[in-house]
Amino acid sequence: MQYVDRTYWVMFVGLIIFAIISLFSASSTLAFQDSDSIFGPILSQICFIALGVGLAFVIQFIPSKIIQMTGYVGLALSFVLLLLTFTELGVEINGSKRWLTIFGITFQPSELAKLTLIIVVSDLLSKIKNDEDERKYFGISIGITIVICGIILIGNLSTAMVLGGIVILLAFLARVKFKYWGSLLGAAMVFLICGYFFVNEVYVKQNRQMDGLFGRAITWVGRINDKSNEVSVLDPNFRITDDNYQSSHAKIAIARGGASPLGVLPGNSEQRDILPQAFSDYIFAIIVEESGLVGTGILILLYLAILFRACLTSSRYADYSAMLMVMGLALMLTCQALVSMLVSVGIGPVTGQPLPMISRGGTSALITSIYFGIIMSVSREQKMLYTHQQTINNQTLDEVPEINLD
Repeated sequence: MQYVDRTYWVMFVGLIIFAIISLFSASSTLAFQDSDSIFGPILSQICFIALGVGLAFVIQFIPSKIIQMTGYVGLALSFVLLLLTFTELGVEINGSKRWLTIFGITFQPSELAKLTLIIVVSDLLSKIKNDEDERKYFGISIGITIVICGIILIGNLSTAMVLGGIVILLAFLARVKFKYWGSLLGAAMVFLICGYFFVNEVYVKQNRQMDGLFGRAITWVGRINDKSNEVSVLDPNFRITDDNYQSSHAKIAIARGGASPLGVLPGNSEQRDILPQAFSDYIFAIIVEESGLVGTGILILLYLAILFRACLTSSRYADYSAMLMVMGLALMLTCQALVSMLVSVGIGPVTGQPLPMISRGGTSALITSIYFGIIMSVSREQKMLYTHQQTINNQTLDEVPEINLD
């Protein structure tokens, strides 16, 4: 336990405290409408959190090299699981078929895919030593990313975009030439823009349905259109409709919480009984309502502290692969949190991105815990190497003969 990074544990426990408080506060009767027991969903999520803490504790003692090798196996497994979501094993929730149910357990394969893809890409990019390596390993990384993100894209556009963006950031950190990742980023933007206009003009405006695997595209375009055509709450003609129902009530929750430094305090939210996804997609709005500017500020600082601490850990560690892995995982946590917060405050369209470790969802809680475990594993190794090097340096100094200047 000597080399355990207590700072990461403080941040991890801080998020867990927010998660438990929010779980009790935001889980209104709407969260229990399909449950036989009113405490069933709460106890279930607490069990997942407890299991996640145990996983993080164990993983922090696993060498990063083993984690990197396991990443390749995990990526192959996640690829198979993602394909299974299009079979009879796939479960559709809220109009999106991105879950699997195996042996009575429902989970999201895309969460495992995000984790393992970051691990694998980090390892591949760390092998770049010259121009030939750059073309080879960056090409392999992008090929794998296109396949994984392409499958995720069918049911979850926002996750595919965030994951693709993290891979581009890793390429930047790995000093891959701009002509490679810049051209790829440009091509992806052109593809998304052209896809939007095609679906909007051919299907949405013509009131035509899109069947098959890409049926969700109409939903994405509709959300973007709703956001771009959204009427300001200050407009005299503003009305709460089915199209702006969730975003409007999220803004009401934020307005109530922002009126006081401490909000309306936990358990006193009004919007939790109105927002259909108060315990997941819009949980940040409930946190703002109940904890005010103080609680919200602490939560935002926690996510930023994770990224800042990861930067320190990476800068002090000689293993390039582990450095990229830590930065990739930290960036995924903070970027996902940022997207979730932006949706809640009404800046972005509805995406379905959970707030890491806080939104209700067993798969998300477990994978986020694994993120922390891996980051703490690298931090522990860095501390061990630093201590060992300091010991060697001190021994060397002791062996130097004392110089008499008299």
